[in-house]
Amino acid sequence: MTPCRRLSSLPDSHAYEGALGDYFADNATDGPYNAHTDRLAMFALAGDVTGLRVLDIGCGAGHYMTELRARGAAEVVGVEGSATLLRHARDRIGDDDAVTLHHHDLEEPLDFLPDDSFDLVVMALVHHHLEARRQLLAELHRVLRPGGILLVSTVHPTADWVWHGGSYFDEDRVETRFGDSGTTNSHRRMTMQTFLGELLDAGFVLEQFVEPRATEAARHVDESRYLKTLQTPFFVAVRMRKNQCPGRPGRS
Repeated sequence: MTPCRRLSSLPDSHAYEGALGDYFADNATDGPYNAHTDRLAMFALAGDVTGLRVLDIGCGAGHYMTELRARGAAEVVGVEGSATLLRHARDRIGDDDAVTLHHHDLEEPLDFLPDDSFDLVVMALVHHHLEARRQLLAELHRVLRPGGILLVSTVHPTADWVWHGGSYFDEDRVETRFGDSGTTNSHRRMTMQTFLGELLDAGFVLEQFVEPRATEAARHVDESRYLKTLQTPFFVAVRMRKNQCPGRPGRS
């Protein structure tokens, strides 16, 4: 990923449509960042998912959903705002009746999902694209069962500072070019305090925090990008637990 410019307004709500969606779906399969850095770290945080009912928020092209099922998840529900990515997800999933897909704007409430209905929620590299983050986190807290787990990964604040300059404390929207694809997308950069603070304020308790680096397998895919992850932390991933005491914030 290569930095482009800062944005003063919100991006198109379907930024992962068309060529960008196709590029992402292909690159996420075996790319050094998605496949060999983020995804492995998130599954390490997830632990044993056997028998769990899982919600994949911003499910993209279905990489997490197929792996969750392969690891024994009983049911997986995917929610995605991009029609292009959902098409890739359907192709990847096939006719698995234990997987349900919803086309839905994540800036809007998840009214179609019932309270206390999931054991695990996965939100991989989606959080930084959204503006209604606090609303979404409240919704995820609502749909998780008491003691349920939320996994979140996002762009590391240090990476944004290195790529886009300015102050570490800047929280503007920035645009990033995706490799040599000719496509771009924007996200909201934020400090670590903002990222963790919003999760704690939503009623989650922090259990684990990791700054993943690419595995050795990434070296064989793209050595230069593999080496970059050893110098600059690209992502941060957390395991959060739903606070079982209503009304008590995760900070307590």
